[in-house]
Order: sequence, then structure tokens, then C-alpha cells
Amino acid sequence: MKTVAIIQARMTSTRLPGKVLMDLAGKPMLSQQIRRLRESMRINEIVIATTVNRTDDPLVQLADREHVRWFRGSETDVLSRYFGAAREAAAEIVIRITSDCPLIDAGIIDNVVGELLQPGDPCDYCANILDRTYPRGLDAEVFTIETLNRLDKLASSPSDREHVTSYLRKPGCAEFTLNSVKDTEDNSDFRWTVDTQVDLDVVRDIYDGLGLSKKPLPYRDILRYVRS
Repeated sequence: MKTVAIIQARMTSTRLPGKVLMDLAGKPMLSQQIRRLRESMRINEIVIATTVNRTDDPLVQLADREHVRWFRGSETDVLSRYFGAAREAAAEIVIRITSDCPLIDAGIIDNVVGELLQPGDPCDYCANILDRTYPRGLDAEVFTIETLNRLDKLASSPSDREHVTSYLRKPGCAEFTLNSVKDTEDNSDFRWTVDTQVDLDVVRDIYDGLGLSKKPLPYRDILRYVRS
């Protein structure tokens, strides 16, 4: 089954505008994230899903430089942007990734994909954010194209259209079966996503301290370094 990682990205972040192209160990932050995703054994294609706004032209240019597919859609209706990107890429399995996670871990993503595809235990949506035990910034949501199609039909509120999967994660939602992937220990006290300059400084320190621009070390190695 064709598995496609779709990264939602835009330049107009409220708290740190342009963060996805800010320097991280000599490359744009988004390029470092793509590099880590390429370590996956299950991802067949990576797509950058950005907006039709001219301010996001640099993201299309980055996608071309990185030789990854790009798709442009609505800024606010991110669900329709995802569905359009998935259909264009002929995705059968979709991995939802946000562009502010430069420590994203390919091994964790592969594990979540594997849980979704577990024979004899079908589910519509599998993620490591339902019962958070991983550091924020290692989020992986995985679902079938059929699930995305149903979401596109069912989700109608502006909030659900913006946040893509919030509809199926609501308490009491009975239309979808969910599977939560948890770590063997709780490391959810760490924040490795980039929303502010302080977040970016933390990630820069980790990249420099471990030389991650030269070797994309896995989650456990990063965790040991940060804990120490």
C-alpha cells in the first residue's frame, strides 16, 4: 500500500513567522525534517501541503530543491488541503505531520504505521497523541485514504476543517475506530516542537550537541542526551 507522509506547512505562523525556513544546523528547519523522514522504511513519498498564498511560494521552491512533491490548497481548510494532496499522490495510507517538528523520528512513524496495518485488528486511525507519552514534536497520526475521505464529508465546523483530525478524536465519536500507540515510559514532559524562538533555541542546542546535521540519530539517543 502506498504510504505518503504529508507535511502541512505555511510561512505565516503567528508566534514565529517563517520558522519553517529558519536556519537549523546549516539548513532550513523543514529540510532537516524531510531528511529525518527519509530514514523511514515505510514512507513511499513525502508531500509538502502548503497554501495558495504568495507568501508560501518559498515552500514550493524548497520542495523542488528537496525533490519532494508539493500541493497547494486552502490556508484555513487544512482538511481539504490534506485530501487534495493525498489524492494527487495516490496515497492509500496517509501520515499527518506538521512542519514544526525537526526532531521527528522515522522509527516511531514506522511503528505507528505498523500498528494501523496490524492484521486482524483493523482500525481507521492510529496515533501516538491520543494518550501522550512521547515528547511533543514526535507526533505521528496515520490513517487510510478512506478515513480521510469520510472525514472530509463529516467534518463541517471551521475548527474541525482547520485541525484535520479533531473531529474523529472528539469524545463520543462513534464513526471511527482509534488505536493509541504509547511509549514504554512517559517522556511527555519534553517539548521538541518549534512554536517560539525559545523552542528553536532548544532544538538548535540539541542538533549542535549531537551533530544531528551529520547523522540523524533516533529518538532514544536524543532522549538519553537530553535527560543527561
